[in-house]
Amino acid sequence: MSVLAVGLSHRTAPVSALERAALDPAAATALAAALVGSEFVGEAFVLSTCNRIEVYADVEKFHGGVGAVSERLAAATGLELDALMPHLYVHYEDRAVEHLFRVACGLDSMVVGEGQVLGQIKQSLRRAQDAGAVGRVLNELVQHALRVGKRAHAETAIDRAGQSLVTVGLELAEQALGDLAGRRALVVGAGSMAALSAVTMHRRGFGEVVVLNRTPENAERLAATVEGRSGGLDALPAELAAADVVVSCTGAIGAVVGAAQVREAQRARGGAPLVLLDLALPRDVDAAAREVEGVRLVDLEHLADVLRGTSTADDLDAVRGIVADEVTAFCGWQRAASVAPTVVALRSMASEVVDAELSRLAGRVPALDERARAEVAQTVRRVVDKLLHAPTVRVKELAGEPGGHAYADALRQLFDLDPRTVEAVPGTAIAGDLPDPARAGA
Repeated sequence: MSVLAVGLSHRTAPVSALERAALDPAAATALAAALVGSEFVGEAFVLSTCNRIEVYADVEKFHGGVGAVSERLAAATGLELDALMPHLYVHYEDRAVEHLFRVACGLDSMVVGEGQVLGQIKQSLRRAQDAGAVGRVLNELVQHALRVGKRAHAETAIDRAGQSLVTVGLELAEQALGDLAGRRALVVGAGSMAALSAVTMHRRGFGEVVVLNRTPENAERLAATVEGRSGGLDALPAELAAADVVVSCTGAIGAVVGAAQVREAQRARGGAPLVLLDLALPRDVDAAAREVEGVRLVDLEHLADVLRGTSTADDLDAVRGIVADEVTAFCGWQRAASVAPTVVALRSMASEVVDAELSRLAGRVPALDERARAEVAQTVRRVVDKLLHAPTVRVKELAGEPGGHAYADALRQLFDLDPRTVEAVPGTAIAGDLPDPARAGA
């Protein structure tokens, strides 16, 4: 298995690029099917959400796979390849497995720990299966990722991590401003974290919640849920001057709230206290804004320091530990699976040799009675099985380690196994020769 992951997300691309690159379910499925028809890709699965577009593929060669996926992704999104490339990230083999597991657990989401992504992964897999784009490799990988995500939510409270960030941020705002009831709030952005922030502040009794977004329609929808006002980013200077607490989480690349804008707003406010909560990654607010008099800037790094040692930090650490353990178990199982065809082919060859020698014995000693003939056959097969048992068991154990494929190569060389015979081993034989992957991380 050589799994490749290529994609862009809120961590690497501005909202404008994500919006342009967004694929509806039909387009994502068509992309997966098209990739399978290319030279270097055997299987493909596409995950497209509001915050990410990712392609997972089983590829023959790394560079050929990256090129094929990148070109097809650009064609599907309608973006020029040169414009798309700066926003892409690439993960390969174990790193690709780890990335998908992190996504399934919500560690890579804008709202850390959100569980919606599990349903999105499941639906995307089903569509890719229906299109015939997913085979054994990716099916096992994605099914395992779904189990890892469910385990993370069952064994930890990671689904409350995003809420904790907002709650702690507002507690820090309360320390700076006093009672927050009746205060004016400004939310910059309209994604998951922005929605969580707006709803939380509305429930806390803020007098008004204003939502601004690059796409005014999205801001309007969110504002309607909290009985607030909305607008585009062109209203940012005026709304900054009127707000007491500003929460920014757009997912854009580069500063959305500049230090000069904050300084100008503070002049209009007469220097009254202003709290800026930057919940974006990368950061939305220019770090120089914290130097403006009367401004308190709280970002994710600060919140992480506050949360360190709390139950939220413990949950995040626990999920990271789950991911690490599951990656080790799954990749070890897959490496063992890669050597299984060689083991099956070796045993098949040994069985053929035994059959041939027993046939020769029958021709040379025709007077041997059936009972004696059966005893000889059983003895010969038992000797061969014992001779092969230790090396085949050991090679499967060693294959589970990094670089384990070399042991399968050595076995093929030592016993002069025909590569075509190894490749012809059916998947059912391989599956029967290995432990259940669902129990690999147990």
